[in-house]
Amino acid sequence: MNEQERAGERLLPEVATGERKLEHVRLCLEENVAGEGVTSGMERFAFRHHPLPELNFEEVHLETLFIGKKVRTPLLISSMTGGSKTTGAINERLARVANARGWALGVGSIRAAVEQPELASTFDVRRWAPDIPVIANLGAVQLNYGFTTADFQRAVDIAGADMLVLHLNTLQEVFQPEGNTNFSGLFQRIENLCRELDVPVGVKEVGFGIDGVTAQRLYEAGVAFIDVAGAGGTSWVQVEKYRNNNPVRRAAAEAFADWGIPTAECIQEVRALNPTGALIGSGGLYTGVDAAKALALGADLAGFGRSLLESAVASDDALNERLEQVEFELRTVMFGIGAGRIDDLKQTSRLVERR
Repeated sequence: MNEQERAGERLLPEVATGERKLEHVRLCLEENVAGEGVTSGMERFAFRHHPLPELNFEEVHLETLFIGKKVRTPLLISSMTGGSKTTGAINERLARVANARGWALGVGSIRAAVEQPELASTFDVRRWAPDIPVIANLGAVQLNYGFTTADFQRAVDIAGADMLVLHLNTLQEVFQPEGNTNFSGLFQRIENLCRELDVPVGVKEVGFGIDGVTAQRLYEAGVAFIDVAGAGGTSWVQVEKYRNNNPVRRAAAEAFADWGIPTAECIQEVRALNPTGALIGSGGLYTGVDAAKALALGADLAGFGRSLLESAVASDDALNERLEQVEFELRTVMFGIGAGRIDDLKQTSRLVERR
């Protein structure tokens, strides 16, 4: 299949394969895996319209810096997938379109490729994305299951990444049939890894949020950036519920449908305690207006995950259009409040809590 055919192809097979990574994608697309009774908190905020912005819309710019790297937009495709032929094709599409539009790119957990080198090509996004920041991804808990600094460096090398993010996914591991649940002593191991690895190391949640105090400890330990990945979007407890055949675990998952710290609350807490630490706001973001709110609350990048997945599976054109829409919405917010640059948006006084 040539690149043109691949660009227009819907990538999700019609028949389930039993592959865990592909199962995750299918469940995120086909089942109700969003948290219930909890939101991102972005709806609590609104921008005050500026009727005389003194700007030319065409001169509203999205360029910014993240960890010393220039990016054309303050937007991130959050870590989603990889580890199989089909999910590798999704990663390829994400990388091609992200590179074309100037979004930063995170890949899904590279653990499978570290353990099975034949899967490395499914995470090798740098060949498709030469111009944007790429973030490799591994579970922090693997530090308790035999992974060494060399293994984490291998993950970085596989993705051709500029930096590494360690994901914290305690509740997902509890409800995952093959979960790793020993999170004891991880803080010291994370601190050691930050000293030993040659690239910046960040820490992210997977949809339940990182509070300000925890973020502060991590920054002090040498973590280069935090991705709060707060509640309000995908609940990985609900995803794993559909994969778990244990009736007790499946029933118990319902009690955790509203678990987590709302994304807006996480961003505010982390930024209040850590005024200068690099910060990504993700979790339940769907529009460029959501992204603008995340940035105005204190994030440096705004991350999008499941809300892009259907477009990513559909075609290059669908994904490109979806990213373009987010960018347009973000630029329109900036125009509407008189912010010509991302720094102006981050310093605006026009984001207010709704009464």
